[in-house]
Amino acid sequence: MFATIFGATACDEKLSDLLAPSPNLEPTFTSIRTEILDTTDLAGRTACGNCHTNVGRVPAGQLNLRTDPYTALVGVPSRFRAGAILVIPGNPDDSYLIRKLEGRDITGVRMPQSGPPYLTEAQIRVIRRWIEIGAPNN
Repeated sequence: MFATIFGATACDEKLSDLLAPSPNLEPTFTSIRTEILDTTDLAGRTACGNCHTNVGRVPAGQLNLRTDPYTALVGVPSRFRAGAILVIPGNPDDSYLIRKLEGRDITGVRMPQSGPPYLTEAQIRVIRRWIEIGAPNN
């Protein structure tokens, strides 16, 4: 599965090195939620749910990732970018979530707002892959 995500890698590169600082990350929503949305990673990148929460505050960007993050992301229009959809199943390039994580063609700042550190290229590739395969709620 990971070979299809990352292509051929050198024999001396471990998968955990490629995915560091989230060595257990897989292209499933459960894994993305656990490793990215709910967890501050080994590099110190803040968990998305720290800012995007309704616990004691208004969620950043009015996006609450604490209660039902799948429903909050998939097929949902951006509140701050007209015409943008946060996650478009099968289309990572046009998914506004990916654009916010990569910092390209966005309104506001790159996510996480507290970054750097930002997500690594490998972490973003896993999220892209999940979206490519249809963003299933798995």
